[in-house]
Amino acid sequence: MNKILMLSVRPDEQAAIDNWQKQHPDIKVSTASWELKAETVAQTAGFDGLVIQQRYNIEPEVYPKLKELGFKQISARTAGFDVLDLKLATQNGLIITNVPAYSPRSVAELALAHTLRLTRNLELFDDRASRQDFRWAGLQAKEIHSLTIGIIGAGRIGGTAAKLFHALGAKVIANDLVENPKLTDILTYMSFEDVLKQADVICLHVDLNETTHHLIDAQALSLMKPTAFLVNECRGWS
Repeated sequence: MNKILMLSVRPDEQAAIDNWQKQHPDIKVSTASWELKAETVAQTAGFDGLVIQQRYNIEPEVYPKLKELGFKQISARTAGFDVLDLKLATQNGLIITNVPAYSPRSVAELALAHTLRLTRNLELFDDRASRQDFRWAGLQAKEIHSLTIGIIGAGRIGGTAAKLFHALGAKVIANDLVENPKLTDILTYMSFEDVLKQADVICLHVDLNETTHHLIDAQALSLMKPTAFLVNECRGWS
């Protein structure tokens, strides 16, 4: 029987893990709350597969130890795998897998929520209310249907966000290296510079790589409207 060890398991994950275990009785799944580190790697002995979810980089000395213990794969149950050193993994015969589509709808809805919070001045209202000041003067909100939303990176998440904004009546423009023909009925593709110039809200949905490092710099900010908002839903290396 193959044995899998899942690390950094949260209480809210356990039900899904138990359900999967029932559907795969030929595989034994064990869970632990600790992370994969040099001081804990010895505790992974006796397992065939390793599933991780952690914020801290795996130390270089862990990789040869995993090879010594017979591991062939590390699976990250996240979209990003920047905590892993792919070169060291390859050198030690380890295959790295991840979850490429990790709830695009959830992140897209978060982008919408952040946009509404900004355009409706909710943070400023909350601040005034906390001081028993219920005046609304100077905090007139902007309605979504009156705005142009600029999506930078119209992939799984950005494309989903575009659909949400479009459904609320906003004009949606986007920039992406690959234009998706399935989205052309809800958004208009433009150059990066034109999106910055025309959008009332810029939503960033790109991963960090060589082409996106310092994507929003002083020059990019200078192209934006003085009244525009910037919503950053990006993450690290994917």
